[in-house]
Amino acid sequence: MEIIKLREEYIKLGQALKAAGLVDSGVDAKFEITDGNVKVNGVVEYQRGKKLHDGDIVEFNGNVIKIKS
Repeated sequence: MEIIKLREEYIKLGQALKAAGLVDSGVDAKFEITDGNVKVNGVVEYQRGKKLHDGDIVEFNGNVIKIKS
């Protein structure tokens, strides 16, 4: 499980995937999200700009990211 520490109140979903090294670019993140390959808190998420807060869990391609403040 990858942990991403928040520097601000939230991080956007696309940025979180990129920060965790799971995608190479924001464009790659956009395609993975819009194709329905990413879950946030167990629900498929289609918004690249979805705001993630402390405690949120992101699942993508067998990887799990936890957002911490």
